[in-house]
Amino acid sequence: MAEMQNTEIKGTNPLTQYFRQPKIWIKLPSGGKFYPNNALDHSANDEYPVFAMTAKDELLFKTPDALLSGQSTVEVIKSCIPAIREPWMMPSIDVDAALIAIRLATYGENMEVTVTCPSCKEDNDYTMNLRVWLGQFDNFEYDDSVDVDPLTIKIRPYSYREITKASLQTLEQQKLVQIATDDTISDDEKIDRFQKGFIKLTDLTVDLIAGCITRIETPDGIVSDLKQIKEFIDNAPKDIFDKVHKHVSKIKHEIDLKPQDMKCAHCEAEFTTPITMDQSNFFAVRS
Repeated sequence: MAEMQNTEIKGTNPLTQYFRQPKIWIKLPSGGKFYPNNALDHSANDEYPVFAMTAKDELLFKTPDALLSGQSTVEVIKSCIPAIREPWMMPSIDVDAALIAIRLATYGENMEVTVTCPSCKEDNDYTMNLRVWLGQFDNFEYDDSVDVDPLTIKIRPYSYREITKASLQTLEQQKLVQIATDDTISDDEKIDRFQKGFIKLTDLTVDLIAGCITRIETPDGIVSDLKQIKEFIDNAPKDIFDKVHKHVSKIKHEIDLKPQDMKCAHCEAEFTTPITMDQSNFFAVRS
């Protein structure tokens, strides 16, 4: 029997031919728009390759601190969709589609979920088709204009960094509730903390909305200076801010995954269940 010759190959890694290859290609809901310079390697046909996760990527989704900060999502998107060079800057309307595509490329198109029936409280196991979920993003168009006579306000989607910042806003709201119900804190201290927390929360909300405005078209010309736009939002009538805020919220609702229709296998009750993209659960796979 011939012996295998032990020859060390130097230079270019000969194992590169065995590296992972793209599993699927996706079109981003944004169409590649709203990315800052060098944040996305634009594709000529608007399709982007998606690779399966590595073992390191899987571990990132099991790290609580990295999940909370958003860093795990950023690292996994950068690894699995390398065309998105700066995931922190990607428009929020692309995030869910990217995560669904990564899960599909890694584990296949079917995902097992368990849903509790609201009528009989029994658990039901269902199989979801991720390609159907991706299809919900087809033909999505972002409406970037808000008309507030005589102004036209141009807006962009939140970036992923801003979405993460908004999640911290939710934590601030929870802290306010905790302060109000904490019996170990004096009433005067409660009022002081609550006021400071409320001001911080309000400033964060206003800053997020102001940051989404790219320019304001007036009868006299266009204003694109971010400081001037922020000053305008700080001093604009409430109805203008409310209209912009409502428009941004409306678009977010349009891009959210639609609730799924279900039928209980135990009592045959029909109900709908929301689809959440909690990474710690969405990327968990049943053994």
